[in-house]
Amino acid sequence: MKRALLIMLFLPIAFLNAQQLGEMAPEKPREIFPDKSIGLDFMFTEGGFGLGSFFRHNLTNSLSFFTDISFSEGKDSREVEYVTYWGETYTPGKKNRIFLVPLNFGLQQRLFENVITDNLRPYINFGVGPSMIVTTPYDREFFNSFSKAQARYTLGGYIGIGANFGLDKSSLLGINIRYYEIRFFDKGVESLDGIYQKSLGGFFFTINIGIMY
Repeated sequence: MKRALLIMLFLPIAFLNAQQLGEMAPEKPREIFPDKSIGLDFMFTEGGFGLGSFFRHNLTNSLSFFTDISFSEGKDSREVEYVTYWGETYTPGKKNRIFLVPLNFGLQQRLFENVITDNLRPYINFGVGPSMIVTTPYDREFFNSFSKAQARYTLGGYIGIGANFGLDKSSLLGINIRYYEIRFFDKGVESLDGIYQKSLGGFFFTINIGIMY
């Protein structure tokens, strides 16, 4: 009888302890990152290497405004590059080197904010703005050819997907894959002799390195 009474007394206590052990841990609060960031873009394109800079400002926890500018070389998909016996490169029929200098203003939307940890912050972005296209004669030495450079102006933009990494609130590291479209409303620019390009751009793989403040 005494054993039955003891069991009846301790059962509610054991039940309460079991409930406490099974409770969910409180959810970790979301990280709050600084509102502004500035840095450099290292770009790898079909035409070669490019360099740019950016500025971002958070409008909300998940939406940011940004502006960026970059400098990279563009190529016609019909260009065929050869390497001589002495290691020099040349492209038959090429008339001008083409350089892209787009200035973009856009928005960046963070994805899966409440699903993925803050250590990985994926996003989509898009930007539009004016673009300067610089051409230099191919038959002149690379740096010397800029004395004969000509500039054209048009509109362009890009869409992209990327991610920022880490929890450091002072430095920024990320990657972004973008598709640029820069279009002329006339015959365009001449890359190969007698062949004009109305559309420039393509896929750009970009590494973002900067600071947040």
